[in-house]
Amino acid sequence: MSQSSKSNRPIVNFEVETAAGPVTLAGRLDLPSGPPQAWGLMVHGYTCSMDLAITRRVAEGLAGEGIAVLRFDLPGHGKSGGTFADTNFSDYKAAVLAAVEYLRKQHTAPRILVGHSLGGAAILAASAEIPEASAVATIGTPADVSEVVRLIGASPEQVEAQGEAAVTIEGRQFVIRRQFLQDAARQQIVDALPELRKAYLILHAPMDEIIGINHAARLYSAARHPKSFISLDRADHLLRDPRDAAYAARVIAGWASRYVEEGPVHGAGGHDHVEVSEIGQGQFQNTVLAGRHRLFADEPVSVGGDDLGPSPYDYLSIALGACKSMTLRMYARHKGIDLGRISVEVRHGKVAADHCEDCGEAAAGRGGRIDRFECVISIDGDVAPEVRERLVEIAGKCPVHKTLQQTAAIVTRVDGDLGDH
Repeated sequence: MSQSSKSNRPIVNFEVETAAGPVTLAGRLDLPSGPPQAWGLMVHGYTCSMDLAITRRVAEGLAGEGIAVLRFDLPGHGKSGGTFADTNFSDYKAAVLAAVEYLRKQHTAPRILVGHSLGGAAILAASAEIPEASAVATIGTPADVSEVVRLIGASPEQVEAQGEAAVTIEGRQFVIRRQFLQDAARQQIVDALPELRKAYLILHAPMDEIIGINHAARLYSAARHPKSFISLDRADHLLRDPRDAAYAARVIAGWASRYVEEGPVHGAGGHDHVEVSEIGQGQFQNTVLAGRHRLFADEPVSVGGDDLGPSPYDYLSIALGACKSMTLRMYARHKGIDLGRISVEVRHGKVAADHCEDCGEAAAGRGGRIDRFECVISIDGDVAPEVRERLVEIAGKCPVHKTLQQTAAIVTRVDGDLGDH
């Protein structure tokens, strides 16, 4: 086994014994910016690869949520050894177990198993032999492995009669042999689901043009609770729209958090800093670590982002609104005032300083444009007018309000000693 140490996507290699003999598999580790909250395994679909957009985006998205992920090429696929035509579903199941064993020895056995299409079926077939895993998620997965050949456009009858058949997918030709059909016919994925004994999440697009939604219905009906279903709305089978893949990753990470033991917490014990890191998706997408909390930041589509998280100015408005709400709650408790539920709506914009009549000292003597934050406080409690006026005054005393109104020292440097260069 070998592992590269550069970048946060190291290349790894490990062995699997297939029907055609030993094969070397190639994989990548998608690592979060801090210590992993958990480890996961991501398996791609039939005729796909670990570097296909859906596999890469889901794995990177999970890494952005704090989950370290191993994704790898199945035998005969991508950068792994073996010949595609000589592989079968049993080889894919064996490859899943080999990947799990690699993680057991080199890192930590995966608690989260994720598979796309036939990779999801391989995950389900192998899950009984992965006791450490507590959560399984499949995306666009078939309920019947033997139907896969027909679903991708090949003729099982031709394969049976001639011994093999060629099929062209995304401009690439694949040869399917009779032994694949014979092996697939022996697989009973749905029959084994009642004994899964793990939390199960099914993600499927109703408009999936390869694996129909009826397959998701069969999987869901056969599984026992805890089980969940998430519709991927208008997504296609390969989740070509990056927003669909990112959404799937966030859903899987949020759902799995209920079933995964808490791992090491990056930044626990202190809230004096946050860490913001690119996750390798889109143009502006970043993961945000604040103590034990993981957030997501992006820019709106109008400026070249994918709008998959709040923008930096959104976070600034969030900080201001949250601070005012918390400050008002502290004041109400101290004074014994029943304010009911408090909410603060914040609107941010750039305005001309000399035309901002309600900006006060912030605009006095300044030219050009300034930032204007308009905060509207809503309370459910019935209070006197003078109390409402006092609430505006108290909200203005929140620390973030004061920071934005006053001058703050911002020191920026590049990590490392640059003095010797």
